[in-house]
This record gives sequence, C-alpha cells and structure tokens, in this order.
Amino acid sequence: MPASGIEVLFEGRNLVRLLGGLWTSLWIALSAMAVSVVLGLPMGVLMTSRHRLVKLVLRIYLEAIRVLPQLVLLFVFYFDLTLVTGVNLSGELAALIVFALWGTAEMGDLVRGAISAIPRHQYQSAAALGLRPTQVQFHVVLPQSARRLLPLAVNLVTRMIKTTSLIVLIGVVEVLKVGQQIIDRNRFDFPDAALWVYATIFLLYFLVCFPISRLAQALERKLDL
Repeated sequence: MPASGIEVLFEGRNLVRLLGGLWTSLWIALSAMAVSVVLGLPMGVLMTSRHRLVKLVLRIYLEAIRVLPQLVLLFVFYFDLTLVTGVNLSGELAALIVFALWGTAEMGDLVRGAISAIPRHQYQSAAALGLRPTQVQFHVVLPQSARRLLPLAVNLVTRMIKTTSLIVLIGVVEVLKVGQQIIDRNRFDFPDAALWVYATIFLLYFLVCFPISRLAQALERKLDL
C-alpha cells in the first residue's frame, strides 16, 4: 500500500522550507507595498493637480502599467534588461521593482480617487476660513482621504501577496517553487504528494490573506464607508 502524501510534509525540513518560501513571497510583497505607499501618495496628489502635462504623464504611466501583465514586466526586467543594458538583476530584485512599479500606479490611482471623492464644499469652507491651498490639502483633504483610502490599500496588500506566485517563473524560490521541488523529489515514494503540498500552500496563503481581508472589512465598517 503506497504511503500517504501527507507524510511528505513532515519529512525532513519540508514544512520549514514551505514556510521559508512563504516568507520570500511576503517580504517581496510587503517591501514593494512600502515603496508603493511612499511613491503612490505624492503621485495621487499630483494626479489631481491642474497641470495638464503632469496629469497626462502620470495617466500614461498608470495605463501602461495596467495594460501590461505583471508577468510580462517580470520577464522584461529579469531577462530583457540584461540583454539590453548588461545589468544583471536577481530574481528577487526584479520582482521587487516590478511589484513596486505596479503598486505605485495602483496606490496613486487609489489616492486620486479618494481625493476626488471629497465634496467641493469642503474646499470652499476651508478657503472661507482663510486656509491657504497647502493648508487645505494637509488639514482638510488628506485626513478625509485617508479614511477612504485605508481599506482599499489593505486590499491591495492581499492582491500583491497573491500575485507573487508569478515570480516562480523567473526562478525565485518562493512557496510555490518549494512545493514543486518537494513534489518532484517525492513523486514515486508519495504518489499523492501534490494534493497535500498544494493544499498546504493554499492554507498558508489563506492564513496570511484572510486576516488582512477581514481587517479591510473592519476598517470599512469602522470608518463608516
């Protein structure tokens, strides 16, 4: 009788390796998200400015990032950049750059939407109180925008974590790659290993993303959005 595939999870350091692969996915996603917040906030503010050229350039950047799949961007930065410029990026760094570019575009658009949702009379009331335009932004617009933005930004984190599964295709040893290695090594000794390994990977993603999703829902209710 063939051995049960669940045993492969507890053989050697397989479970620890899966957790290590998950950490690789998490640090890339969270690092890219940190960069996205830093760059996306000013980008979103600039997208609401009256300078048409600035708005046009940022809109082109946003649409270009949205049109190109993340997988294409990963291939461009990991393979094509080396051929064209001679710059040899590691898979992790290429993934971090791509996810930061994507996250910045998405965060910028979220900020733009949050600012645009502020009623016009808020600006007029602030101006009537004698506040300068910069004071209106910092004391009136941005605090109210943050309430609308926070749940959306939390949802972006979960999207980024799940999309990191693509980085396996540029050789990054993340949780999915580790799972494939474990399955290939035990294919004959544990014929149903794939079922248990992929179920474990699903569970790990769920344990990470579900609390974040619940946090976003709680923030929406608390902020009465």
